[in-house]
Amino acid sequence: MENVFNPHIWQLAHNRELELGPKAIVMGILNVTPDSFSDGGKFVDIEASVQQAVKMISEGASIIDIGGESTRPGAEPVSAQEEQARILPVIEALSADTSAVLSIDTYRASTAKLAIKAGAHIINDVWGFQKDPGIANVAVEFEAGCCAMHTGRERTTEKDVIKDQFVFLEQSLKHMKNTGINASQIILDPGFGFAKNNNECIQLLGRFEELHKLGYPLLVGTSRKRFIGHFTGQDADNRDIGTAATSVVARMKGAQVFRVHDVASNIQALAMADAIIALGQD
Repeated sequence: MENVFNPHIWQLAHNRELELGPKAIVMGILNVTPDSFSDGGKFVDIEASVQQAVKMISEGASIIDIGGESTRPGAEPVSAQEEQARILPVIEALSADTSAVLSIDTYRASTAKLAIKAGAHIINDVWGFQKDPGIANVAVEFEAGCCAMHTGRERTTEKDVIKDQFVFLEQSLKHMKNTGINASQIILDPGFGFAKNNNECIQLLGRFEELHKLGYPLLVGTSRKRFIGHFTGQDADNRDIGTAATSVVARMKGAQVFRVHDVASNIQALAMADAIIALGQD
C-alpha cells in the first residue's frame, strides 16, 4: 500500500489545490445555523460568521467548512432556499476577503452549484453523494473537491463497523466515478457519530488504518461528538481536549484532514503528531 504520508494533491474548484500527506490539514467548522449541536445560533449573523472564519484562519485552519442545515440527530430539515440564504452571503464575503479554501457542507446539488459559483472549492456531503445523485454532476462541472461521508442513517448496516464502511463508501465511489469525478478530487470521511453508537465510534477509531484499503485520503470529523463525551464525561462545550486526542490517534493512523470546532488546540496537537511522523519518513 502507498505511504499515506507521502505528498498527494487534492484537486479543488477554481484551480485551487491542497497538498495532503506530510502535514495534517485542519478544516474549521462554521455552522450558519440556529440549531447545530455545539455552536448553534452563534454564527447566524453574517458579520459574526466572517469574524469566526477569520479567527480560525489566523489559528491555522486551511479550510473553512460552511453549513446551513444542522446534521445533528433529530434536527429539523430546512428548505434549499433557507439553506442557501444562510450560506451564500457568508461564502461571498469570505471569498472576497480571504484566500482560504472554502467548503460547502450540503447534500443538495442546487446548493452546491450556487455555493461554488459564489466561491466555494469543496463539496462536503454527509450522505456520500448518494441522497441527491445530481450533486456529482456539479462536482464534475466545476472540478470541485469532494468529501464523501459514510452514514448509517436510513439504511440497514453491517454489524462490523469497517465492513459497513466499505459497503457504503464503495457505492459512493462507484457513483462518483461513473459520473466522471476524477480520483484526484475525492477524499472520504468515515462519519463518526452518524448512526454509530459510542462503542462503534471507538472501534472505528481503533481500526482506522483499515480504511486505507479504500485507496483515498481520509478526513476525520470527531469534533465534540457524543462518544467523546461518553468516554471523558464532558458536555459538548468541554470536549476540545478529547477531540484533540482523537485527532492525534487518527493522524498517527494516517488521516490527512481534520474537521474541528476548536482550531487552535488541534493545530498544536497535530503539530506534535506530524513531528513524530516526520521522524519515520527520513
